[in-house]
Amino acid sequence: MRTVKLVSLVVLTALAAWFVLTRRPNLMQRNDTLDPPAAPAVQPDPQAGAKEAAMQLTTPDFPPGGTLPRACTADGADRSPALAWSGAPEGTGAFALVVDDPDAPAGLWVHWVCYDLPGTAAGLAPDQPRTPGLAGGASQGSNSWGRTGWNGPSPPPGRPHRYFFKLYALDRPLGLAPGATARDLEAAMQGRVLAQAEVMGTYGR
Repeated sequence: MRTVKLVSLVVLTALAAWFVLTRRPNLMQRNDTLDPPAAPAVQPDPQAGAKEAAMQLTTPDFPPGGTLPRACTADGADRSPALAWSGAPEGTGAFALVVDDPDAPAGLWVHWVCYDLPGTAAGLAPDQPRTPGLAGGASQGSNSWGRTGWNGPSPPPGRPHRYFFKLYALDRPLGLAPGATARDLEAAMQGRVLAQAEVMGTYGR
C-alpha cells in the first residue's frame, strides 16, 4: 500500500509539473507588455536629399576640410578661391553663393555674398574683382565688413575657424540689387532653392 501511494504521489507531481510548464508563457518570447517591440526604423524619403547629393561644389585651392591657402586670406593676397560645380538639377535658372564663418567671436561672419550667377555657369575663376557686378550679369552683395565681394579669413589667434562655401541652385534669378546682405539673400531665396552643395575649408593663426 505504501508503494502504491508513493507511485501515485510521483505521478501527480509529474502531472502538476507538466501542467505548469505547458501553461507558462515561453520565456524566450517577447513580453509586449513589459518589453514593447522596438519602433521600426524610419524609412527616409528616397527623393529627400537626392538633389543635394547630385550637385557638387569643389575648389582646386584646398581639399574638403583642408586649409585655405594663405593667398586666399587677409594674411596674403586675399584673392577669392577658384570654384567649380556640377550636377545642378534641370530647371536651374541661376546660382547664389554665400561664404561664412560660424566660429567668429562675434557670431556668424559672412565673407562673400554673390547671386544671380547664370544658370549655365559651372564655376567662378579665382580672384574675382570687388565690384557690384560680375561678368555674366551676377551681382555681389555686402559681407560682414560692409564691403562688396570677397574678404578672406582673418581669424584671431587660436583654434582654426571653419569657412563654409554654400552654393544654391535656384529656379530663376532673384533680381536683387547689388549690395544685398546674406540675410536679404536668404529671404529672397525662400521657395526658390532647387539644390544646395557646400565645401568647407579651415584657416587659423
